[in-house]
Amino acid sequence: MFSKYRKSAAKAALEQPKIAKEDAAKSASSEIAPHPASTMRKPLKMQSGDTVPQDKERKRKERMGEIKVELHRSLLENLNLAALENAKETELRAEISSIAGELLEEKGIVLNREDRTTLNKELYDEVKGLGPLETLLKDDTVNDILVNGPHQIFVERDGNLELTDVTFKDEKHLMRIIDKIVSAVGRRVDESNPYVDARLEDGSRFNAMVPPVAVDGSLVSIRKFKKDKLGIDDLVGFGAFTEEMAAYLQAAVSTRLNIIVSGGTGSGKTTALNALSSFIDNEERILTIEDTAELQLQQVHVGRMESRPPNVEGKGEVSPRDCLKNALRMRPDRIIVGETRGEEVIDMLQAMNTGHDGSMTTIHANSARDGISRLENMIAMAGIDMPLKAMRAQISSAVNLIVQVSRLQDGSRRMTSITEITGMEGDVISMQEIFKFQRVGLTPENKILGHFTATGVRSHYSERFRMWGFDLPASIYEPINTEVQ
Repeated sequence: MFSKYRKSAAKAALEQPKIAKEDAAKSASSEIAPHPASTMRKPLKMQSGDTVPQDKERKRKERMGEIKVELHRSLLENLNLAALENAKETELRAEISSIAGELLEEKGIVLNREDRTTLNKELYDEVKGLGPLETLLKDDTVNDILVNGPHQIFVERDGNLELTDVTFKDEKHLMRIIDKIVSAVGRRVDESNPYVDARLEDGSRFNAMVPPVAVDGSLVSIRKFKKDKLGIDDLVGFGAFTEEMAAYLQAAVSTRLNIIVSGGTGSGKTTALNALSSFIDNEERILTIEDTAELQLQQVHVGRMESRPPNVEGKGEVSPRDCLKNALRMRPDRIIVGETRGEEVIDMLQAMNTGHDGSMTTIHANSARDGISRLENMIAMAGIDMPLKAMRAQISSAVNLIVQVSRLQDGSRRMTSITEITGMEGDVISMQEIFKFQRVGLTPENKILGHFTATGVRSHYSERFRMWGFDLPASIYEPINTEVQ
């Protein structure tokens, strides 16, 4: 990048000031030899020029985009929009193809078969789906769709971001798709309300920010909803954690320990929470509370609640705390909060302390100790005037286990730590780590090298596990001293 603006080595050498003859040899040697520290740096990854589309292809895409916009406008005038809701897909596709063919003939536009097929598909997606995003939503290998303005759309596959060749025609086209999504769930987004959080029909999580807050065009992120829930066996097979850790977690969930899943954005907190919930007995009544419904519990007796933002008049808001207060009156055996991020934390801790053992939630934190600090901060932000020692006593008696999940630099997601809270020592909450992921290096392909191991500390809840019928062998707490996996 910028290489054409850079001076050549020969030209740069000519422009250097002349050096005294007696220092010439010394100076030459110092210019040729690299700085000692420079050999420690890895070569920077240069962006390939192949990612820039050729002019001919770009012009073809622009022309196709113009044709599509023109035909879409004509389609809206010719189609009976009221009848679209009940129309069969095959019939609608045939009708769109027929109308598009007539319009192309009228305008004297000739397309080959491949372009015509592509155009008909894109027109159908514009009418019934989400336009250019529809192809990405149907791609099962895509986990996240990230739109940075109309001409730059990234996807995440296997933990890695990739730039796609999918684009919108312009900002108006992108805004039309955003309006289509948010209006379907009774929301709105414009200059006075420039951001929105919603859920697509298939359960995928949708977030958008529009100008003037978004400077270079509307920003959209879609976290796709997984139709097939990943179970414990799947996660063990993927290397997210080990069979010994799974046995320990099964004992912890079954014996109704209160568990917090901690991690950063996109680290797999919800996936881990879903997996842990699979250990809950089918006879228990579970109530879930989420901002956007993402949990996929398989039990028979599950009551799902979703918070709601205020309407245009600023009324009608139902906060997670409101849902949680009502959940406590609905005879739950367990309460699962999708994510604790505000004043509902105090109600969650009280629920854990007052007979709703086995409750679970997630929080944003980088370690178990940070998770405790985050709980303290949320209690303080809720406006509750409580001495620090009393606050920590409340947390230590409510939370039994913190499961830390992380998205590592190679894109893999691992359960990096399982930590028990054992009580208070003076003014400090005492904790002990039971399992951890031990990193030992990095391959030339930037893949993490490491292995899971126990820390050698026996579980504080071993007797509780035994009393409930989960007599785990002492060997699972022994550190692993093996070769790197």
